[in-house]
Amino acid sequence: TEHEISLISAKGILANLNRRKYQVKVLTITQDNRWVDEQGRGVDPFSLPTFADLVFPILHGPYGEDGTIQGLLELLRLPYVGCGVTASAVCMDKVLQKNVCQSYSIPLVPYFWFTRREWDHDQEQVLKSLSQKFPSTNFPLFVKPANQGSSVGITKAHHQTELISGIETALIRDTKVVVEIAVSDVREIECAVLDPNDSPQASVLGEIIPDREFYDYSAKYADSQSQAIIPAQLSKKLTEQIQSVAIKAFRVLDCYGLARLDFLVNGATSEFYLNEVNTMPGFTPISMYPKLWEATGLAYSDLLDRLIELAFARFREKSALNLIH
Repeated sequence: TEHEISLISAKGILANLNRRKYQVKVLTITQDNRWVDEQGRGVDPFSLPTFADLVFPILHGPYGEDGTIQGLLELLRLPYVGCGVTASAVCMDKVLQKNVCQSYSIPLVPYFWFTRREWDHDQEQVLKSLSQKFPSTNFPLFVKPANQGSSVGITKAHHQTELISGIETALIRDTKVVVEIAVSDVREIECAVLDPNDSPQASVLGEIIPDREFYDYSAKYADSQSQAIIPAQLSKKLTEQIQSVAIKAFRVLDCYGLARLDFLVNGATSEFYLNEVNTMPGFTPISMYPKLWEATGLAYSDLLDRLIELAFARFREKSALNLIH
């Protein structure tokens, strides 16, 4: 689950934080939503400002990278690492993310979305709309819940029966579903972005070679034999184009501090598409975000220093604003 990945990411960060610089207090949010310290004692989240100068919210998935925890930290007036409320919420929702990116002409695979209410009210109409958007020649299709990370709940449909089954699976996870064309001869390329919204930097690119049909949750984390190639073997021109689009998407989505942007490249034509934006990418031993920056020349511990500096810088900037409550 995303909870398990969050714990592994936290361990990765703890192993690389410079303890001579930082006094670290670890809090865990349990799966039944209790906040506890390392001794298992309960902690009131509203007491955070009494002992914390900054929060590094290593929380993947819903309630962690969807603006929820960021909103709490804003209310508590605490500096925190990563994107703010708006970018976190928009990037977590695949529909909103795509709609924003589309309005800025960022390349996306053709997609169609609908709600649980529309599906429950008239499945035939939804399927008719889908068949108009994607004729049968467009199979296979990916079916995704709009608000899940780590590829949770995603299925690949090769025909109508699998499409309906995939929709039902996605609706277990969310009230909105996105259906997309599967890119043929696909290569999965990732780019790490770092720094403020007005001057983001892109890392070298990496390529994921999945050990199964697509890079789902199991391929990412569970007994995975998936491989990462860094830097990705792409032409200089294509590399620069992808990096440029990554920076553009980071800016138009109002990201700050960090994000990992995942792209799909058609191996035959070199056409590429933004797949998704992760506002709190993994920091596990196999995670691409720190690996990409290490390959670019920024060591893991220096990357963490930079993210913490950025969090304090944003807090100072916001504190200087004349906000009326």
